[in-house]
Amino acid sequence: MTRIAIVQRAPVVLDRDATLALAASSVAEAARGGAALVVFPEAFVAGYPAWVWRLRPGQDMALAEQIHARLLASTVDVPAGQLAPLQQAAREHGVSVVCGLHERDAEYSRATLYNTVVTIGPDGALLNRHRKVMPTNPERMVWGFGDASGLRVVPTPAGRIGALICWENYMPQARLALYADGVELLVAPTYDSGERWIASAQHIAREGGCWVLGAGCVLQGRDLPRDLPGREQLFADDDEWINGGDSLVVAPGGRIVAGPLRQQRGLLWADIDLARIGSARRSLDVAGHYARPDLFTLHVDRRPQRPVSEGAMP
Repeated sequence: MTRIAIVQRAPVVLDRDATLALAASSVAEAARGGAALVVFPEAFVAGYPAWVWRLRPGQDMALAEQIHARLLASTVDVPAGQLAPLQQAAREHGVSVVCGLHERDAEYSRATLYNTVVTIGPDGALLNRHRKVMPTNPERMVWGFGDASGLRVVPTPAGRIGALICWENYMPQARLALYADGVELLVAPTYDSGERWIASAQHIAREGGCWVLGAGCVLQGRDLPRDLPGREQLFADDDEWINGGDSLVVAPGGRIVAGPLRQQRGLLWADIDLARIGSARRSLDVAGHYARPDLFTLHVDRRPQRPVSEGAMP
């Protein structure tokens, strides 16, 4: 058995350093409880941009630009070492960590942001960095399109981990890419919640014969900064549940074994048995005996996307 912990806590919205400190303390707490893997929600560092669902197109353009400037200042530059506090926590406590964050494109534009999930090993090493390939609806005004370079599975002491962010889990090709790469723990950091999302997590566990760890965002009005531009217009009610979380753990075959944790803050625990994967795939192995490679082919271009070079033809 392997113990995992999903952190369902509100970040310190728009404060990267404080949120990373909160993440590090949560890793320590999870490790004390025996967790070998600690999972955080989508865009945990430093907060899912819930305002994009409330800003009015056109009318709120100036307000959107003010908020985005604050967001840009709170993002993570991975090559610059800004992820170090979380990597140090993983190394100090000997646990693997999966965490969602706003990532700044440090190599090229310095302005484009990505919805990224990182996987960190128990030695603190960055094992994988996956950028959400298709931001959902108004999210496209916040994040650029990711590529498939991180759409892969990495081995950890807790199991073979692959991650899909929120509605990426509704993309059949993305799921199949992880199934074909031998995923055992499909981690799903998400802003989605509710019965339809829970049913989807169960379906994925049945389809892939894998464990599904859904890490949901929990957020109330009180969690938004007091000085957030337009706060009174967008989030006037401190007690409003903007998102209730619904973190859960689903076993291969589709049975919920922990959660959903709804409108609560804290850690969601589960003890997982990787041996259940083989049993679940005995009758349905979509990347194995059920694959029919003579009929179907999936091609995944895992080359990192690069902008057009200076002087090159587009």
